[in-house]
Amino acid sequence: MPPSIVPAVELSNSPAGVGLSDAAVRHMVMAAAAMAAKALTDTEQPPEGRLRTLMDAHGRILAARAPGRPLTFTVFRELLSGDLSRLLPETVPAEEMEGVRLITPDGAFEEDFFDLEIEQRVVLRALAKTTRDGRPTSTQILEAEMDQDRVFSALRKRMDQDAYVHGRSSLIRTPAGSDKELRRLNLPSSVAEFYRPVAFDSVWDRWWFACPVCRWPMRVTLHAGRGGARTGSVRCFHRPHAAWGADFTFKIPDLGRPPALVPLSVPVRPAGEQAVLFPDLGGKMPEPVPVEGHKALTRGVWRWTTVPGLVEIALYDALAARGLSPVLWPELDAYDLHVEVGRGREAAEFRIDVKDYTSAILLAKKVQADGGDKGGAEWLVVPDYRASSLELLTSVSREFGMKAATAGGIGALICRKAGVAWQ
Repeated sequence: MPPSIVPAVELSNSPAGVGLSDAAVRHMVMAAAAMAAKALTDTEQPPEGRLRTLMDAHGRILAARAPGRPLTFTVFRELLSGDLSRLLPETVPAEEMEGVRLITPDGAFEEDFFDLEIEQRVVLRALAKTTRDGRPTSTQILEAEMDQDRVFSALRKRMDQDAYVHGRSSLIRTPAGSDKELRRLNLPSSVAEFYRPVAFDSVWDRWWFACPVCRWPMRVTLHAGRGGARTGSVRCFHRPHAAWGADFTFKIPDLGRPPALVPLSVPVRPAGEQAVLFPDLGGKMPEPVPVEGHKALTRGVWRWTTVPGLVEIALYDALAARGLSPVLWPELDAYDLHVEVGRGREAAEFRIDVKDYTSAILLAKKVQADGGDKGGAEWLVVPDYRASSLELLTSVSREFGMKAATAGGIGALICRKAGVAWQ
């Protein structure tokens, strides 16, 4: 979508029913389709259970499409393997769902759904504050409180800036670990409760593997080969991390032994201003870690605190290493990073908010719904791997007196203003 026509989302005469916006319809369809796609690809689940889930999801899709726009169960099942925008009513623009597929070519469930669904929900919640006198667009969708909101509230409870920075940094630097390691973090119990047993999807027998980029448990998948032979793969749930090298394969080991990982590819280090923040994995292979006695953050907290936080901390560390004095999460997270450089007429101030959205369209709508940045940030910064979203975000940010940049780009700009080298 060209940046000049990013729409401000408003309630419309959606076919899903009175009062539902197009955004709410897309979320309903996306969530139901994902439920069905997960069941369709879950060969470990009994057939009758999979069928019940598919029928439930079909009913939800029909409710979103409304009477007069029928969709047979057979066609619904076929469409699950293609472009999900075809499940939407004809009157609802596809926007962020254009080209989205929940089932990969090899028949596996596409984990990127998690990011997109949460991003849709965040936009809906923001829109709910500006529509229908503040009443939610869809009560069922919007009332559920997300984990990261609860975590941030718990961290702010003491109204202590140092304690907030320590707690949030801990969630970013240590998203998983042994019970002993986690106790050493000395987090409030209301925050520590978001560390849970390692999820089944990340376990092989009795072991799990930490992503070399984010340190959170990676997904373990088995694959059937020729002649019934099986192999396994271990891959970070965050696609950019997998592209950076957190993507491995392994042969099925002897009973009782952990698998030995083999990297699928060697990432190419970027050149220019992006090279500074590119993670150095050091060629080390993830070691098998026992499930017993270890915990990991819930997926929501990892995705919306740890993942973007890695960029925030990397930028902070890089600027500090160059002799500058950045401040993390000032005023209990009014925004993410504050930097002042120069003196007198040459002085410059940077108030930065880092966002990592899978969908640039949804991030643009979030900026529109919020009317810019509530905390006073003047720079909207995205990770270097989201550079393709910059044109759209620059156009939208300009409406609210903000600017957009990549993390490497803003780091280079700050250093130029300070008269120091970025690269």
